[in-house]
Amino acid sequence: MGKPDVTIVWFKRDLRISDHRPLLAAAESGGPIIPLYIAEPSICTADDAHPAHWDFVRSCLVPLREDLAAIGAPLVVRVGEAVEVLEQLRLEHRVCRVVAHEETGNALTYARDRAVLAWARTNRVEFGEAPSNAVVRRLSSRDDWSAVWRARMGVPVVDAPDRLIPVDGIDIGPIPTGAELGLATHSREIQPGGTAAASELWASFVRERHHGYQTRMSSPLTAWDTCSRISPHLTYGTVSLRQIEQRLQRAKGRLGKGDPSGKAYRAFGERLHWHCHFIQKLEDEPSIEHSSFVRDFDDVRQLDDDAKAEAWRTGNTGYPMVDACMRALNATGWINFRMRAMLVSFASYDLWQPWRSTGLHLARAFTDYEPGIHWSQVQMQSGTTGINALRMYDPTKQAIEHDPDGEFIRQWVPELRDVSTSLIHQPGLAGANYPPPIVDHAAAVRRAGAEVQRIKKRAQASGRTAEVLERHGSRRPPPSRRR
Repeated sequence: MGKPDVTIVWFKRDLRISDHRPLLAAAESGGPIIPLYIAEPSICTADDAHPAHWDFVRSCLVPLREDLAAIGAPLVVRVGEAVEVLEQLRLEHRVCRVVAHEETGNALTYARDRAVLAWARTNRVEFGEAPSNAVVRRLSSRDDWSAVWRARMGVPVVDAPDRLIPVDGIDIGPIPTGAELGLATHSREIQPGGTAAASELWASFVRERHHGYQTRMSSPLTAWDTCSRISPHLTYGTVSLRQIEQRLQRAKGRLGKGDPSGKAYRAFGERLHWHCHFIQKLEDEPSIEHSSFVRDFDDVRQLDDDAKAEAWRTGNTGYPMVDACMRALNATGWINFRMRAMLVSFASYDLWQPWRSTGLHLARAFTDYEPGIHWSQVQMQSGTTGINALRMYDPTKQAIEHDPDGEFIRQWVPELRDVSTSLIHQPGLAGANYPPPIVDHAAAVRRAGAEVQRIKKRAQASGRTAEVLERHGSRRPPPSRRR
């Protein structure tokens, strides 16, 4: 009697067992299953990767293996490139089908997925992918995309399978540490991963932390606790966007009339929608990871100023709020959205640095690095989309508005701990142990803004900005009109 046909459920950025349609479909097929995760060296060591990313993934894989074991088939882990790993399993276990979720990742994972599809066709292995969120493959038009988002978010969440049939005698393999993958050691704080950690975060957000979210999310002082902090879990799929959206709707449904929590929930819901809106841009145009939306901008900011770039990367620019945010990000892997935008703005306009190198540092720094959101946002904040207003943040104004007493600055820039509040926000006045401003903000942004506007007008005249708007622009009316 020959070996039974085996299905591989390939886990990528979907590290959960509930609301996982490929896993449920494989279980319902009735045959043996290999739940598989591949630690791919080319991706773990790519220029947008940081060893901390793997540490977070590993903290998700450990409970995922336990969850899968509880229903019959523990997670199988292999180290290697995807095609080679899949081929070895095909030869060893009569693999006839591979199922997975669609992924909109970086250029490496895009090429990897195409190579896997070619392998499957060559070897007559059935290969199926299911949508994991509201990002649409081969989207023909943005016109009806919001309706697709609502429809997909409204699909009922599916439970985890009751039982999986394992493959007899398979070596599940160890879950490697970063050191075992040859990754460098680091001192960055790692947010706990796994579905249970995601559920605990969501419960505390709904229970108490969301209060005032719509305003408190802007300050690095209050955002640490008020923001949901669920973004790394959405990035790596320990919880699905659909699950969070439906939990949010249930929380809203429990509110009484006039409950102030309604404003916080609405603001959070907007950000869930924008999540897929930005990823869709990379899905539709993968080249935006490396090329400007408006190609005219590829000719500017071509070279790094190494000294300025290093000062920005390490938090030594002489602008207290910029440096505090960068040091906090480098240490913890997280900073709130407004401060992320300020960091990109400062690098792009004050320092006139290429958005690609700016984006690579931040990609490595963010635990929640999501390529679609990341590269769309880096370009938008750098002014290279051609369709968005220029956002040139004044770091001193941001400090005064969002850290008025200098508490956050003192926490992360200890050189300024004893400086008076009247001086702490002012570049060049803070103290002898702190560097002078690396540039004059007003003069730098004036020059940068004029140059970006000049190129933007040229792109408008050529019709390129109209093309970007048609392909990537939001079709949703502003909130006041929706109400």
